[in-house]
Amino acid sequence: MKLKFVAAAAVSAVMLASGAANATTTALGAAVVGTPLSFGGLVPVFGPFTDSFTFSLPPNGGSGYSVANFTLLPGLYNTALTTLSLWSNPDGVVWNGDESLIGTSSAPGGSMVGLVQSAQPAGNYALTVMGVANGTSGGIYTGAISVTAVPEPETYAMMLAGLAALGFL
Repeated sequence: MKLKFVAAAAVSAVMLASGAANATTTALGAAVVGTPLSFGGLVPVFGPFTDSFTFSLPPNGGSGYSVANFTLLPGLYNTALTTLSLWSNPDGVVWNGDESLIGTSSAPGGSMVGLVQSAQPAGNYALTVMGVANGTSGGIYTGAISVTAVPEPETYAMMLAGLAALGFL
């Protein structure tokens, strides 16, 4: 009987401790070259958080990611951002073990963090935002994913061939 009570107390303690951490996952859809994909988060309680945003990238696109604290009412809502990470997510199901880290950037306690990546293959990705909501009512942040076209190697070859033809003429 005493062992069951200890086990129940341990499970309750773990559940309470995990309830203090905040984590959400949001699907953003497809990123488009030249059109920023906006996102944001509201952390409703004081404490650490890790939010995930899933999206897909088009082929041959370099990508940039930025997140900033959004101070609605100073002291009431504030977010200290710590880490921004980009993950490949081959099957589109986040956090099932097939993800791999592509890049990460950190700004411990900063009000803004950004990450720039070279062209990635078309496919599914996840972006994680980590930080601490330290306003009395939590924190708010906003972010954007930007994709720029990266020329394919064949484009450079055609340009060089055109320059060579002009030079010959």
